[in-house]
Amino acid sequence: MIKNSLILVICGLLLLSCTNEPSLQRYFVAHSEDANFINIDLSPSVLNIDQRLLSQEEQKAFKSFEKMNILAFNLNAENASIYESERTKIEDILKEEKYISLMKFSSGMQGVSVSYLGTEEKVDEIIFYARSAEAGFAVVRILGDRITSNDMMHFVTILQKSKINLEQLKPLQKMLQKTDNGESNNTTIN
Repeated sequence: MIKNSLILVICGLLLLSCTNEPSLQRYFVAHSEDANFINIDLSPSVLNIDQRLLSQEEQKAFKSFEKMNILAFNLNAENASIYESERTKIEDILKEEKYISLMKFSSGMQGVSVSYLGTEEKVDEIIFYARSAEAGFAVVRILGDRITSNDMMHFVTILQKSKINLEQLKPLQKMLQKTDNGESNNTTIN
């Protein structure tokens, strides 16, 4: 009897802890197979960086980086109505109190924001969000185990020193090549 009651209490607690609140992780999972989206998971090796070029602080920041998830909505004439709905969902998620905003920039047709989830001492993920009324939007989640707010500042320098393996980013190339009339320009990613 006590054993059954204990099992019921544990199941109840598990159910209570599983909320239906929207989150980026749930959004990524729900849209990973959607034809309107490009979904890419990357390891730190994509940065192709010589760690000897990094300062000690940068090396620590680089070692805290475990993976990067990219989810991009590839806007076209057929899915323009869906774009607005999905863009609103992402922006509503990022407005939640648990996502701490570091920076926002918007020019009407385009926008960029950088946020993080966690505390200054322990950042669970860094979130880059970019939108364009011409190409769609992309959300980048940088995940790690030991990221600190100090590490976040070093990521910019690390990216500048990296020789990113663009082969892994080929699915995004078409999206990045769009112009305002929806046609591809001649820009290539090498």
